Amino acid sequence: MKLRVFNIIKNTKVEGPGNRYCIWVQGCSRHCRGCQAVHTWAHDKGELYSVEDIIIDILKEKNKIEGVTFLGGEPFEQAEALGVIAKAVKENGLSVVCFTGGKLEKLRENPVNKQLLDNTDLLIDGEFIEELTDYSRPWCGSSNQRYHFLTDRYNEDIFTKYKNKVEVNISKNGQIFMNGMGNFDEILRKVDLTQIK
Repeated sequence: MKLRVFNIIKNTKVEGPGNRYCIWVQGCSRHCRGCQAVHTWAHDKGELYSVEDIIIDILKEKNKIEGVTFLGGEPFEQAEALGVIAKAVKENGLSVVCFTGGKLEKLRENPVNKQLLDNTDLLIDGEFIEELTDYSRPWCGSSNQRYHFLTDRYNEDIFTKYKNKVEVNISKNGQIFMNGMGNFDEILRKVDLTQIK
């Protein structure tokens, strides 16, 4: 089984509770206006990864991370593959956080989503709505988005324990990748990229 991936960061502190292995899936049909991740929309881009290889790679990081985060793109457009990964992650004592533009109630109507939902600890749902932009809550971009604590692994304590942050990663070939939650346009206006060597 394959998963189409935009990017993977093996250890990040800004995409959910604790240090996390983060997978941005490639492909999203929602196309929310103002989306910061338009580069993840196309279904024919990114790279195909074997689900088994991803699980092996996650488990190599097991002692350095609290869990795995799925975002994108739209994770539930690849729910079957992510469900297999989520199940393996949970069986190894790690947590799963998943973002979606869908609504939990609707996602539960599709049996393909069951394994992913059954193995997700924290689901953050709802499309990004530009007019409702709000960075006051951790990991959310607009005030309509909802937190669903699907297990007892996490609870409302996250609201006081975590704040939105942004990380900047620079690859060996000089490519810059920003992740986390915040006003990326404003951040870029304040950063002089010519000073990065």
